[in-house]
Amino acid sequence: MHTLVHFRLCPFSRSIRIALAELGIEAALVEERPWEGRPEFLALNAAGEVPVLSIDNGPTLCGAYSISEYLFDVHGGALSQTGRPALQLFPGSAVERAEVRRLTDWFHRKLDREVTRELLHEKVYARLTQPGGGHAPDADILRAIRTNLRYHLRYLSHVIDRNRWLAGDAFSFADMAAAAHMSVIDYLGEIAWEDHPRAKTWYARVKSRPSLRPILADRVPGFPPAEHYANLDF
Repeated sequence: MHTLVHFRLCPFSRSIRIALAELGIEAALVEERPWEGRPEFLALNAAGEVPVLSIDNGPTLCGAYSISEYLFDVHGGALSQTGRPALQLFPGSAVERAEVRRLTDWFHRKLDREVTRELLHEKVYARLTQPGGGHAPDADILRAIRTNLRYHLRYLSHVIDRNRWLAGDAFSFADMAAAAHMSVIDYLGEIAWEDHPRAKTWYARVKSRPSLRPILADRVPGFPPAEHYANLDF
């Protein structure tokens, strides 16, 4: 069986967990706290980052980008009962696949840089890395993060207003990447969904997919999720 090294609140790890589930590929999950810099983990990935997917009798792949492209190249997509592709991570024409990659980059780079990464640092990682967990989030930093988040939710609403899914008519890795970040941010109780009804409708549809069930079941000891986190109807 394949092995995925991940951290349960890492959005990059979550996007690959969703992709694997959507493609029907089983993988054993091994949790890693990458900030600890364990030599064994650094020997697996010199960048010291998750996710890392070790293919059974195959290569070890590091990072959500390389893993998603490998899964697309090797597995193509999930098959329906008729044997026809039911889902592809990067569906459509070359232009349509480019749009999936553009949106994936938006969420995995821009949103992560401006919201998710800083939010996790302030609310989770700083407490986990400090003796006694005594870190208090910086109110000014949180205020800036929340301003950025509102901008990204408006953009998400704008994109979904034009399409059935983010990059077009088909559920794609762009939706998986966006959902991975939104699920982390929502876990931390930072999304005022009532202010963004179109984004809320999209996320409710994503939450209803079986691939999200393990994500919604995630819990980090000492960091309980928002009350509505696992509620499909919010």
